[in-house]
Parts: sequence; C-alpha cells; structure tokens
Amino acid sequence: QVQLVESGGGSVQAGGSLRLSCVASTETFGTYTMAWFRQTPGKEREGVASIAADGRTSYADSVKGRFTISQDSQDNIKKTLDLQMNSLKPEDTAMYYCAFRWGPLSWAVGVPGDYKYWGQGTQVTVSS
Repeated sequence: QVQLVESGGGSVQAGGSLRLSCVASTETFGTYTMAWFRQTPGKEREGVASIAADGRTSYADSVKGRFTISQDSQDNIKKTLDLQMNSLKPEDTAMYYCAFRWGPLSWAVGVPGDYKYWGQGTQVTVSS
C-alpha cells in the first residue's frame, strides 16, 4: 500500500509560479515511478511529468522548460514528490494529482491506467 498526500496549488496570474508537493508513504519503495497528472472537467487525465527511482525524468511537451519534477527522501518510508511550475498559463488550470506505480525501471509518464495509487488532487487555477 502507498499513501499519497498532496499540498500546494491555488490561484495565480499568468506568468506566475506555484509549487505542488506530494508525500508518498510506504514500507518499501523498491523500483517505482512517481508522476503528476492533471485533469479538467470533461477531459481525460493527462500526464504532466514523471520521475523514476533513479532520478530520471520525463515531461509532457506542453510543460517542458516550465515545470520541474523532483523527489527527496525524508526517511526509509517517506518520499516527497515536488512539481515546480513556472511561467504558468491559463491552459495549465486543472486539478493536479500525484500518482505512484511499482514496476520495471521507467521514467516515462505513461497513462493513468499504469498507476495504482493516487493522491486526492489539488486545484491549480491560472488567470489571464
């Protein structure tokens, strides 16, 4: 089992910055991938960025150069997953979710169905 607790998000004007955090807790991390997804009403959930256990990262084309994903180990059973979002645009407005999966080492974001564990979501609103 993995518990994911998100924080951050909020409202910001276009061009501004926000930082999302997600604390992942589990007994054994092993080989995993953590990711951020986002979703707007009526649309499918889309991958934003991902990071593998070895630190390699992947980004959606729409956020490359603006968003940075990172992870930090708090102790043996907790890791923090962060998403630094700069130069935000109105089209970045969405509910953002952190996600976790075990499996072969892979830094590709993948699709929502690849992930078994999800955070509760945090809203990001960017006004023009």
